[in-house]
Amino acid sequence: MSAKPQHYDLIKKPVITEKATMASENNAVVFQVAMDATKPQIKEAVENIFGVKVKAVNTTITKGKAKKFRGRAGERSDKKKAYVTLEAGNTIDVSTGL
Repeated sequence: MSAKPQHYDLIKKPVITEKATMASENNAVVFQVAMDATKPQIKEAVENIFGVKVKAVNTTITKGKAKKFRGRAGERSDKKKAYVTLEAGNTIDVSTGL
């Protein structure tokens, strides 16, 4: 199967943090995904875009914080992250891009 345009709409960007790097040691990759994305949709999108076999998908929703910017109150938007565990032998190099 080939990647469809809606697959690129689901997966916004890879998350590169200290925690995400630790997850990569366990053959997992972390992506920021659309808020309405479901686990089966995320699995299908990652398999088609990167050509790998996905073992499991776990998701978390981080609520936006209230912050001040130049003295004005503002709110960060909510984010949804997907922890995608890959089958043994599959890898994704997130530093190269799509």
